[in-house]
Amino acid sequence: MSSWRGWHGPAMARLWGCCWLLVGCWRAALACPASCRCSASRIRCSDPSPGIVAFPRLEPNGADPENITEIFIANQKRLEIINEDDVEAYVGLKNLTIVDSGLKFVAYKAFLKNSNLRHINFTRNKLTSLSRKHFRHLDLSALILVGNPFTCSCDIMWIKTLQETKSSPEIQDLYCLNESSKNIPLSNLQIPNCGLPTANLAAPNLTVEEGKSITLSCSVAGDPVPNMYWDVGNLVSKHMNETSYTQGFLRITNISSDDSGKQISCVAENLVGEDQDSVNLTVHFAPSITFLESPTSDHHWCIPFTVRGNPKPALHWFYNGAILNESKYICTKIHVTNHTEYHGCLQLDNPTHMNNGDYTLIAKNEYGKDERQISAHFMGWPGIDDGTNLNYVDYGDYGTAANDIGDTTNRSNEIPSTDADKAGREHLSVYAVVVIASVVGFCLLVMLFLLKLARHSKFGMKDFSWFGFGKVNSRQGVGPASVISNDDDSASPLHHISNGSNTPSSSEGGPDAVIIGMTKIPVIENPQYFGITNSQLKPDTWPRGSPKTA
Repeated sequence: MSSWRGWHGPAMARLWGCCWLLVGCWRAALACPASCRCSASRIRCSDPSPGIVAFPRLEPNGADPENITEIFIANQKRLEIINEDDVEAYVGLKNLTIVDSGLKFVAYKAFLKNSNLRHINFTRNKLTSLSRKHFRHLDLSALILVGNPFTCSCDIMWIKTLQETKSSPEIQDLYCLNESSKNIPLSNLQIPNCGLPTANLAAPNLTVEEGKSITLSCSVAGDPVPNMYWDVGNLVSKHMNETSYTQGFLRITNISSDDSGKQISCVAENLVGEDQDSVNLTVHFAPSITFLESPTSDHHWCIPFTVRGNPKPALHWFYNGAILNESKYICTKIHVTNHTEYHGCLQLDNPTHMNNGDYTLIAKNEYGKDERQISAHFMGWPGIDDGTNLNYVDYGDYGTAANDIGDTTNRSNEIPSTDADKAGREHLSVYAVVVIASVVGFCLLVMLFLLKLARHSKFGMKDFSWFGFGKVNSRQGVGPASVISNDDDSASPLHHISNGSNTPSSSEGGPDAVIIGMTKIPVIENPQYFGITNSQLKPDTWPRGSPKTA
């Protein structure tokens, strides 16, 4: 059972692959013409017997012609013509070799669909003439024509010109037969009235504003008389041309900004070769912001954008309505420039919650401006998990610590912000108000408490020994005055006065006095100050000489 399962594993897959490869080779062999050998990418016909009469074609059930990259034909004396449809199926063809055969004629459009063709070798065939029209659309790296009996005429002068202008390490030894059937080196061939044409493009200033129109003029000359045509590439704007033999006009209307930087060419072509004159079209237009996205994090945080405009627009950023002053921590970077299109980002180095907000990009040049806004969120407020910060950490009390980027806004041009923009500052304002209110309330309570104590005192100071104040009783027969204090060793200037020479006289200042430092200040008692009636006064507070009640 286990051996049966093995047939469904990698071994079975390899076996089936080999089988299909053999079938493919067998089918290709069946579809390959006689005297030829074929593989998946190559056709080789070199057997002279019986030989081939026409260019080899694969049968419909054979290998895919699009996969053929090389065709090699040799010793096929009966192969004389390559028609327009003989090679068109081999669109992937890169190398074509026909040597020691009977090739005499090649149709003008034989290689029209073989744009990948790079190497052509027609050595030792029967070619007497060959037009450059066969090859003008190809980017050939090699065209080998040695050993062909060319006839000396203007039709092959292009080969001489090609030899002179082509930077090839090997110069071919080419000859042609003149009217006397004499071989003449092609490099020495001189044909009257047979030369390269010229093209001259008379264009006005090709810097034009979007939506305008422009007309180009071109003149050509040469012998033989050249044909003239316009090569406008993939021009988007609407255009039309009027062309005669030697003069042509091209009118472009409602010019699109998409055509800025494109090349327009006037081409003159004859048997010998071609010449062209070209100009580049420059279109000026107002900026447009075609792309602006939320910030992404890589090595730095980046708010990506794409801006189009010509001339190059100036870029300005606003943060929450205020101008953003760029620095080494936050700056605009342009990464890719494509003529009139600029791809870049606003780069931020280690942004924090203080950098959350609305970022507005304004692009401006002399033809107009455009602006777009994006909301950016880099992280939540410390200590507050808003659900958007995947790496939330509780930092505790954060106070008003500065962020890494710092204040990069210019408030002189500030635009009024929304309530959401002020949320952070409102939090701090609430905290400040609460603290101030608490301090003020506490002070009021202390003052009320002190006033309450004062009202229960005779003069607001009796038996009130706080702050080193107190009442001093000094009468005849009573000891020296002293300060009423809870702390005899206090460093305060209001201190206890002992019997000594520095003690102020008890007779100074009257019987009742308050001593502050070394000074005795008399106190005059006013019984009416606190609304005290005579009946409420103590006996010892009566003035001298006044009768005392029993």
